[in-house]
Amino acid sequence: MSKMKLNLVASALVSAIAFTGSALAADPLEKIHAAERTIHKAASQSQVKIDSIQEQTQDIVIEYRAVVDETEINKVYNDHVAKLVAAQNDEIASLEGQIAEIENTKRNVVPLMYSMIDMLDQFVNADIPIKLDRRLARVEKLRALMINPKVSTSEKYRQVLEAYEIEKDYGSAVVAWQGTEVFDGKEVSADFVHVGRIALVAQSKDLKNAWVWNNTTRAWEKLGDEYLSDITLTIRMARKQAPYELIKLPIFAAE
Repeated sequence: MSKMKLNLVASALVSAIAFTGSALAADPLEKIHAAERTIHKAASQSQVKIDSIQEQTQDIVIEYRAVVDETEINKVYNDHVAKLVAAQNDEIASLEGQIAEIENTKRNVVPLMYSMIDMLDQFVNADIPIKLDRRLARVEKLRALMINPKVSTSEKYRQVLEAYEIEKDYGSAVVAWQGTEVFDGKEVSADFVHVGRIALVAQSKDLKNAWVWNNTTRAWEKLGDEYLSDITLTIRMARKQAPYELIKLPIFAAE
């Protein structure tokens, strides 16, 4: 083989070896770069996932805190409601006790009122007959009131006490009124006046006759003329037609 050919062959071999070496050197480097790219990509994807997980975790934490806060609020509110319910139950129990006591009082006060009305009736009939018809009518009104279902027990009791108060006032009042009465077998129109419960007298309209109630005999008795002027003055004082002054009256007090 000529020297030129040998040189060409040698050059070709060197070039081939150089190419092959270059190719062999480039392939691992490309793989390294590819691996790096894969790693970077995987790292990037992982970071995205991490970020997403962190966001989800943050949301969960926020939601958890909200739930915890809501739970705490609910607990406080539930405790508040429980206290309200307990207080209401105590109040209900107290009211039920008061109602039971009121009902018991009603059961006791109703017989008492009937007894008070009976006593009032007896007293009026035994007392000097000051406006007797009006007082007896008041007693009968109380009896009718007791069986009226539309009137409360408290109102019935109030009216019974009021009747007693009216009767008490008769003992300190000086009151005159007009009326008719049978005296000595004759019906006479007269002026009547009572001084508390110590005296009840009557005088005819012509001022010529006078009578006094004797509660022991339960009858009217004729008075002498010496009482006429004092009785006339007493009637005028009761009507506020004359100032009060000492007078002389016969006394027949109730026993």
